[in-house]
Amino acid sequence: MAETFFRIKGKNPISGTITPQGNKNEALPLLGAVCLVKADVILENVPMIADVLNLIEVLSLLGVKVTKLAEGKFKFNASGTLSSDLPTELCSKLRGAVTLAAPILARTGRVFLPRPGGDKIGRRRIDTHLLALEALGAIIEIFPDGYELKANRLSGRDILLDETSVTATENAVMAACFAEGRTIIRNAASEPHVQGLCRFLNAAGAKITGIGSNVLVIDQISELGSSNQEPLVHRIGSDYLEVGSFISLAALTRGELFIKDVNLEDIRMIRMVYSRLGIEVRPQEDGILVPSGQKLEISPDFHGATPKIDDSPWPGFPADMTSVALVTATQCKGTVMIHEKLFESRLFFVDNIIAMGAQIILCDPHRAIVIGPNKLYGQRVASPDIRAGMAMILAALCAEGTSEIHNIVQVDRGFERIDERLRNLGADILRVQE
Repeated sequence: MAETFFRIKGKNPISGTITPQGNKNEALPLLGAVCLVKADVILENVPMIADVLNLIEVLSLLGVKVTKLAEGKFKFNASGTLSSDLPTELCSKLRGAVTLAAPILARTGRVFLPRPGGDKIGRRRIDTHLLALEALGAIIEIFPDGYELKANRLSGRDILLDETSVTATENAVMAACFAEGRTIIRNAASEPHVQGLCRFLNAAGAKITGIGSNVLVIDQISELGSSNQEPLVHRIGSDYLEVGSFISLAALTRGELFIKDVNLEDIRMIRMVYSRLGIEVRPQEDGILVPSGQKLEISPDFHGATPKIDDSPWPGFPADMTSVALVTATQCKGTVMIHEKLFESRLFFVDNIIAMGAQIILCDPHRAIVIGPNKLYGQRVASPDIRAGMAMILAALCAEGTSEIHNIVQVDRGFERIDERLRNLGADILRVQE
């Protein structure tokens, strides 16, 4: 069977201008939310990546009318009857299918949610989703291959989420729009993509307050949208995780890169962390500039203590940037600890980076000490997840010699035509099938 992989020759500066794709983590819950709206919905700046395209196919199978208007622009109409059974094979390929649980339950009174797929970065519990929907009145039955949720009616509650889960917050918000009375969601996630979903729902007629905070208040509505209204148009924001990755790519390859269409508020913590790695980012009128000749030197904590990069809920450093930050640190002078608090297997990809020449001590599944800088050399590696895939591309682009990155289906799940877009910036990267 033919396999596709990236062949990358390192040491070419990444330079020029690039526009980030639409935010994957906003697109997925929005595709769930269109199931709640009984009117035409037009989504713009949709990232054309595997996870999103698979979820669009799921919507079609459920009964949503989908029309592709242009590249990255789709029209949806969910005013007809929708199926309550999510297709197992497609849903097993992507984690984002879980965001359909609440909207299909609210629309049909029942949903069968197959066990979601996605990245292999450790246990990814959906207990918070189920507990939130159960608090709103859902009855849950567990099967070996998934979960059946039923609810004749949903009732508003004061809910405290047991973890600040992004997708659980999104599911709870979507269900709460149709729950009787008022719902309060405490310990809610507040990432930019959660805010984007809430603003979309409000534009459709929902009553959500507290957007951007950790306490969301949702008052009951009878329906979202109507068949006689103008189409509801929503533009998905730029993917700030991709922006962070491009900053690293430019800094480590010593190129000068202008990144367009960047919301500076979305990357404040990324900029703060990168400044401690000796990476300068200059705000511009329509984006940011990553100048060439970066310092790439780690700033120690007071009294010379080893600094730490650790992820945390918004507005903290994003967990999905941890892999890229780790590889970035390998090319910076000094020592830093990387602490990935969320997933117990995300850091296991570092064996590949160590094989390329990096000096990394994996203390335990959640912590790694990086000592740099170290010259990296081309190797044959395989990506276990989306973010590790981008981190491996970063390592290969600043390494001596040629690298092969396999299992790039993981990369394609999260990054749109990344090889083509990087070639346009000067990277020597080829998609090879053999």
